[in-house]
Amino acid sequence: MYAAIMAETIRVRGHGGDYIDAYFARPLGPGPYPGVVVIHHMPGWDEGTMEITRKLADHGYVGICPNLHFREGPGTPQEMAAAVRAAGGVPDDRCIGDLEGGVELLRSLPYCNGKVGVIGYCSGGRQAYLAACRISSLDAAVDCYGGNVVATADRITPATPVAPIDMTKDLACPLLGLFGAEDANPDPAQVAKIEAELKAHGKTYEFHTYEDAGHAFFSVDRPNYRPAAAAEGWQAVFAWFEKHLAS
Repeated sequence: MYAAIMAETIRVRGHGGDYIDAYFARPLGPGPYPGVVVIHHMPGWDEGTMEITRKLADHGYVGICPNLHFREGPGTPQEMAAAVRAAGGVPDDRCIGDLEGGVELLRSLPYCNGKVGVIGYCSGGRQAYLAACRISSLDAAVDCYGGNVVATADRITPATPVAPIDMTKDLACPLLGLFGAEDANPDPAQVAKIEAELKAHGKTYEFHTYEDAGHAFFSVDRPNYRPAAAAEGWQAVFAWFEKHLAS
């Protein structure tokens, strides 16, 4: 069967009306296809994140990954990530505005089926949880080892003033969480605390924790990569999106 995708860098209108870079990938065909906003990790809008966006397109999703560090540029992903860290993180309001721009663009496309999910890794996992609580139009969310969903006092900054766990009552879509048992942030105790909060508010969720895996186990270009956990994790991601976005 013929299969092909298209991938390119585009501009998307984000927070405050700013136009920022975004990586865009879609199947070549009439669709309709579900949409997914990909949230990159703290190391930045990099090659690994673009590969994830293309993988989603190869599996029948229209993917868009806004560069949440765009305003800290120009520079390499590493340089812009360093600037973000020094500033206390991407401001939550700015992040939500940029992600909403991606959601709106996907829904405007004639080959999108109107359903849009979000997936994020590392800091992007936290931002996926945040988006699921603040963007009521999302249809599904995936948090891949999002750090600081349960935030200690020293992690609360003017840029990130509220721990996402404290917004759980506002979670507006089904949430999939994928974690490593050897991760330190979130560690298993934090994951259990998030799960308890989701249960307390009657939210639809599914959590998977993988043994012999820590933070960033999906990252094929990093020492933390764990092929078995990543393979199982991708199966869970596609099953989740198939269930909540495809129909």
